[in-house]
Amino acid sequence: MPRGYVFDAYGTLFDTASIAADPALLALWRRKQLEYTWLRSLMGRWEDFWKVTEDALRYAARSLGKDVPIDDLMKAYLTLAPFPEVPAALDRLKGRPLAILSNGTRAMLDAALTSSGLSGRFAQVLSVDAVRIYKPSLRVYALATDALGLKAEEILFVSSNAWDVAGAKAFGYRVCWCNRLKAPMDELGVQPDLVVQRLDQL
Repeated sequence: MPRGYVFDAYGTLFDTASIAADPALLALWRRKQLEYTWLRSLMGRWEDFWKVTEDALRYAARSLGKDVPIDDLMKAYLTLAPFPEVPAALDRLKGRPLAILSNGTRAMLDAALTSSGLSGRFAQVLSVDAVRIYKPSLRVYALATDALGLKAEEILFVSSNAWDVAGAKAFGYRVCWCNRLKAPMDELGVQPDLVVQRLDQL
């Protein structure tokens, strides 16, 4: 059994589709949000995830020719709903340290945890802000081993994002892919140790 569990936040614990917005806008917003994190990491031009998220939203709205309430949608990102099975899934893992490791800022994560009722469930809430680079940089994944005082192979890292799964596996974690969409694994030369569709299958 793993000695600790580390969870991605967005798309894994929190449902980014829970924002009441046009599906096409949401999809492009999320895609550009991730692209901007990777591009900024490669360019060495850091901006935190709140700024990246707003920039991605503005691009998506302009690209689709939509007049959208930017401020309201950004505020909605602070109150994302958890996936329905998440509270019970976390309850089943009590007794071992749980952590979040996310691209999100600490303020964004704290707001989502509070609004979702999940505050207090995690021993550590870790943001990439500490190293000023985004996943899948190996420097990010090292934050959780340092914070929990465990070796990578003693931890089960859980994410719904295949690229995040690949990054965590490359770092040395045991990895669970929460493949909610039944998608094929990315061709990045690594495979998850475990695949589930819902977190309560852990």
